[in-house]
This record gives sequence, C-alpha cells and structure tokens, in this order.
Amino acid sequence: MRNRFNRGVATLVGLALAGTGLATVNAAPAVASSYDCPAGYFCGWTGESANGSMWKTNKSVADLGSWDNKIRSYVNRTTSIACVYEDKDYVPWGGYWAQEPNSPGELNGDPVATTSSIKFVRTERECSRPAYPSWVSETSPTALGFGDMNGDRKADVITRDEAGRLWFSPGDDTGRLIGTAGWNGMSALTRHGDFSRDGREDLIAREASTGKLWLYPGTGTGSLGTRELIGSGGWNGMSQITAFGDLTGDGRSDLIAIEKATGKLWLYPGTSTGTLGTRKLIGTGGWNTMNALVGMGDVDGGGRPDLYAREASTGKLWLYPGTSTGTLGTRKLVGTGGWNTMADFLSVGDFSGDGRPDLATVTNDRYVIDGSAGHLGWLVTYQGRATGALAAGQRADGEWWGLNGFC
Repeated sequence: MRNRFNRGVATLVGLALAGTGLATVNAAPAVASSYDCPAGYFCGWTGESANGSMWKTNKSVADLGSWDNKIRSYVNRTTSIACVYEDKDYVPWGGYWAQEPNSPGELNGDPVATTSSIKFVRTERECSRPAYPSWVSETSPTALGFGDMNGDRKADVITRDEAGRLWFSPGDDTGRLIGTAGWNGMSALTRHGDFSRDGREDLIAREASTGKLWLYPGTGTGSLGTRELIGSGGWNGMSQITAFGDLTGDGRSDLIAIEKATGKLWLYPGTSTGTLGTRKLIGTGGWNTMNALVGMGDVDGGGRPDLYAREASTGKLWLYPGTSTGTLGTRKLVGTGGWNTMADFLSVGDFSGDGRPDLATVTNDRYVIDGSAGHLGWLVTYQGRATGALAAGQRADGEWWGLNGFC
C-alpha cells in the first residue's frame, strides 16, 4: 500500500520539456518537494520523497516508456482520479491504485517502483471496468408498457454514477451516456411508463436544492428530452417518490409518495397534459415504517399495477395489490426477511423473458455470502411468479459497486 504524507515547501530547479503534456525535470534532490508539481498535472519522481528526476503528465499514458517502473513517489494535482497501474495499457489485473486528487503538499510514496501506465477517469470503478454496470435482459414476449426505454421489449436500466452522470443500459451488456453531469443534484429518480402521453417511457426526478419535480421525456431511443416542470416545490416533504403505473385505470401512469410528516401515502394521478392531477389519499398512515416502495406493474394478474414495500424494522417485503377502485388492497407477505441487505430495487419489467414482471436488487454491505457480511454491489435477480410472489434470488453479477442509484 502506498503511503500519503506531507512535505514542506521547497524550490525546484530544473527544465521542463513542453508541448506534449509530458515532461521530465532534473530536480535537485535536497530541495525538491511535491509542491513542485503544477496544478492540473500528475507528477512522479524517481525518489521516494519527491526527489530525483520528476516526470509529469496531464493526459492518460498507456506506456510510460523509459519511465516504466521508475516512479517511487507521485502526486495527483488534477481534478480527476488517476488510475496508477502496475501493467501497461491500463490492464487492471496485475494491480492498480485509484488516486484521488491530492491537496498541495500531499505525496504518495513506495519503495518499489512498479508503475507502468496511468489513466485519468471520473470514478474509481472506471480504473477496472466501464462506468456503467453489466446488464443483460431476455426479450419479453409482450410489451409491458414500462421498463423499456427504446421499444425493443428488453428491460433497460438507467444508472447514475458517482460523478453525477447518467447511463443507459439497453439489456445487451452495453451502455451509453445520456446525462453528462448534474444528476447528483437529484434526490429521487424514478420511471414507470409514459407520463408525457407520447407512447414513450419517461423519467421523473426530484431536485434536492429546490424540492421541484421534473419530467424528463423519453425519446424512444433510450435518451431523454428537454425537462418539464411538473411539481413547483414542496416535494422535499415527500419520501419514496415512486412512478407506479396506471392505478386509476384512465390509461395514464401515476405517481405515489409518502408524506414524511404524517406517514400518509398519496397517489398523484397522471393527466392528459403530462402533468400530475390533484392527489388522492391511498394510505391513511403508518407508511413511514416502509423504507422502500417498488412499482412492480401487474404481478398478480389483477389488471392493475401492484406495489412492493419493504418494512424497515423487519426487512420483510410486502405486496400491496392494486384494485379496480384505484386503491391498494390487503397486503400479502412475499419476502419473510433479509431485504434490508438491499441498497436498491430495480423494477424494470420482464428481464427473464416469460412475460411477467421481475425484480432486481443491488446489495449493501450487510449482504451475507457464505456466512460473512460485507458483500455490497451484488446484482441479485428475482423472477416473478404469476401469484405476485418471487422465485428465489440469484446472484447475477458482483460488480455493481461504485455507483449512485438506478431506475
């Protein structure tokens, strides 16, 4: 493990090679320090204490050439994460270190010089894998009306990374960027069907700083159009904002949310103009005991969308069936416990290819494998049953770590 420590201010005497983004400096060993690295650069030295010759770059370098295995101390003065690899060409399997930007005077040293390539990225997971997770879906025999942003009958996933970017995964193990920045300013992301009345699935987001609710219309290709305001304020008073599907039976997707102050559950019906209508009370109280709501679609065959809710105190998962009167029926237990080990719930329709809505989850650090907790970032999938119950969970992929939300 490389060590980080501070060095005093000193003066660098040397000559930088300009023009390529790379430079070598012959430093006077007695006076060199990490302060000699200019802002915007990654700098490395042949000595352990920012002494000896200095090399610098502000671009990714797949092969350090004559500097291969020569760097014994370094500092990252860029605004990006620097992936410091022991192999050339950014190969992570031989070992790497994800170096966050350093403050002036900080230094990372190692007595053994092993660095062979350096790559600048926005998030730590990009040192070893794509910024988006691996997601694969079977083709559903029917279009369920939600979970499919590009109309190919495969369940899609939208992922927010730690840098605040948004990624679209269409179910074929690929991904592409659909939101370049700023999405960390949203404290809720949800989607379930078409709100804007154009036949394409949309995304709804709450802006944390203002409590406003925004509709981002889907384009039918997995991308998002220009946002529209559908809630002018006050939405910070609501928790578990969840796009739900058409509970009212008017052919328009609806939204549900829990009022924090009262624990009441409210339904916000979709309208013909793509906005939200006057809210309707569908849960008189006690809903603050639930710390996750999942709009599952019609899982019990009743013709209306159904709700999964996780009970915080017990980790149980409950099914609340939608009814023909636009309310929720008597709840039914579908998960006896252990659901508090899930950080995220993804209701994206049918990904198993049998025509029934399925559930995917991402684990938190309480998830247990072989008797040991601490296994966060596992994708666990649950195939839907015709009764509204779920098949046993299957661990699908352990590389859903380092991300910041899904819908």
